[in-house]
Amino acid sequence: MKKALAQNPNLLRTLIGLSLTLIFMLSYAVYGATVSPSVYIYKTDATVNEYTASSADEDVERTYDAEENTTTWAWQVIANDANLTWVNITATELSSGAVLKVTNVAKLYSHELLGTTYTLENPLEEEFSCADLCEHATVHERTSEEGGTIEFHALTSVDPARRSNGSVFASDVVEAEEKARAAIAYTHTPSILRIEIIESGNRTTEPSISAETVNEEFASIAVFSVDAATEFLWALAAVVGCFSMVLIPSFTVYFAARAKEKRDEAKLELAKNEVEASIGSGETPSETDIAPK
Repeated sequence: MKKALAQNPNLLRTLIGLSLTLIFMLSYAVYGATVSPSVYIYKTDATVNEYTASSADEDVERTYDAEENTTTWAWQVIANDANLTWVNITATELSSGAVLKVTNVAKLYSHELLGTTYTLENPLEEEFSCADLCEHATVHERTSEEGGTIEFHALTSVDPARRSNGSVFASDVVEAEEKARAAIAYTHTPSILRIEIIESGNRTTEPSISAETVNEEFASIAVFSVDAATEFLWALAAVVGCFSMVLIPSFTVYFAARAKEKRDEAKLELAKNEVEASIGSGETPSETDIAPK
């Protein structure tokens, strides 16, 4: 380090100046994002509508097919089509192997892992993307396993801006609100849901079914803001970390080379003393004695 400073006496001032310049630039970036932001965060209010077999728009339809030896239970639900986002259906008290069929002419996005919790049995949920994996179809089917329960979850759109809050870029709050309302606005029509349960055999016990639809509307919008003090500390920590990554290896190499140099100097000094002692005693030192060990 001394040699480096001797060769470039401005090295230390250069490092300090560069550090202060980076700190200033990061501070200005935080200041600009705080004072003159262009990102606005909007929030939505969700309205949940629940339906059961008794409150559906039509009574339960029971049909027995003697040829197929199957019993079909059918319900019809008319959902609110304004900004409809989620459709959730739960069927219980089913026989083993029963099939749940959900039909919507306007089509729904659904997948067996949609709305489920990540477990070791469902590792895909950790990286699940409905936009990539969900099936967009008019009819969706699920089959009951042990326990006699089926849970069905579907989306009307895979665009995340239409549900559960979001953000927009705008020059002012008026433009931001217009963009937010436009992103949320959606009419899912026709919104009639036909729900069918198909069971084997001539069944007389009616399954239990419930449906839930979610409609979201614009609630509020506010400019995105950050805590300048906190962001400045993070920026300072980033600068210190970057310079540490650069300087620590350099200092490590320097101190390792310095330690080796001291060891070599000590060996040369020892060899020099041995040579001087040999000359003083009248002995002729050998080449081995003169060479450093």
